[in-house]
Amino acid sequence: MKNTDDKGTLLIVDDFPANLSNLFAYLRKVGFNVNIAESGEDALEEITYSKPDIILLDVMMPGLDGYETCHHLKANKETCDIPVIFMTALIDTADKIKGFEMGAVDYIIKPIQQEEVLARVTTHITLSKLQKKFKKQAVELRQQNNELEAFAHTIAYDLKNPLNTISDLCDTFNLEGTLSSQEGQETLQTIQQFSHKTVNIIDSLLVLTNVRNQTVVMEPISIMGKIINQVQERLAHKIKEYQGEIIVPTSWPTALGYSPWIEEVWTNYISNGLKYGGLPPRLELGATEQAESGYFRFWVRDNGRGLTEEEQNQLFVPFTDMTQARIEGHGLGLSIVQRIIEKTGGKVGVESQVGQGSTFYFTLPEMNHSDSDNWEKS
Repeated sequence: MKNTDDKGTLLIVDDFPANLSNLFAYLRKVGFNVNIAESGEDALEEITYSKPDIILLDVMMPGLDGYETCHHLKANKETCDIPVIFMTALIDTADKIKGFEMGAVDYIIKPIQQEEVLARVTTHITLSKLQKKFKKQAVELRQQNNELEAFAHTIAYDLKNPLNTISDLCDTFNLEGTLSSQEGQETLQTIQQFSHKTVNIIDSLLVLTNVRNQTVVMEPISIMGKIINQVQERLAHKIKEYQGEIIVPTSWPTALGYSPWIEEVWTNYISNGLKYGGLPPRLELGATEQAESGYFRFWVRDNGRGLTEEEQNQLFVPFTDMTQARIEGHGLGLSIVQRIIEKTGGKVGVESQVGQGSTFYFTLPEMNHSDSDNWEKS
């Protein structure tokens, strides 16, 4: 049974484990889980089933001795990060250097002193955990830097076109002095349209910044109907422009999430549905329970032309891939949607066939399996 005061798992490798019975009992008493292997071969097999936090390895053993066993451990990417402490009666400096060259982190000289073992084991487990933490942070930092670089490229690309258009239209006003009433009205409408597009891009940037930096507590979303109403109010001008029809169910399930972020997801899905749906667009919204998965699937089904398999593969892409694969009008928003939903523990996706429209979906965890029939009335 696992110790409730678990300080980690040790593997002791010694061809005479009876000699270490007192050490075994002592380490168990102070809170470690302790496994025993009686040879280097047994140790390598044991590790395939249970990976320890640290290994106490006897140097002098028949068959695979401690040096050879350590060499095998360090040559395997699955075990190379496990700290190895040699236990030996050899005190010659050359023997110690050989052990360090093999990848050991420390030596314990026999006869064993229990308090010394505890101190060295505790220190090296702590150092190992810190190294893993720093390595993980380094990987995350590299990923974030790559994303920021790709995102900056995307933002520059997306902002350049509307700003150039606005600038050109303003130049037209200055050069021609006056325009007819109809020309002026059309030009102002175009400026307004591209100004909205620029603001939307900036809003997306702010949403992404919040998602990257904000830590939120998942809570039951029992107001999904209200969130949809707010989205429709935000998109009222676009719904009117495209003469869109939006069909909303009379009830919604209660899922776990963060309401402000989920509103952004719906806004993106519905906005895309209006732009790329049929003429006029007809959007059906809904939710279904995924049996035995513990998740609800929320979706928007449009009546557009549908997407090829290649186009579907280019929709939800990481920011680092957006400059290589993107469908005009989709890339930035859907990448943010993906980031939001993954951070809330769900998944995103699309189901589509050419000529039969598309269904964009996202999943959220159920509030409680026993409450899965509790659907909010809109």
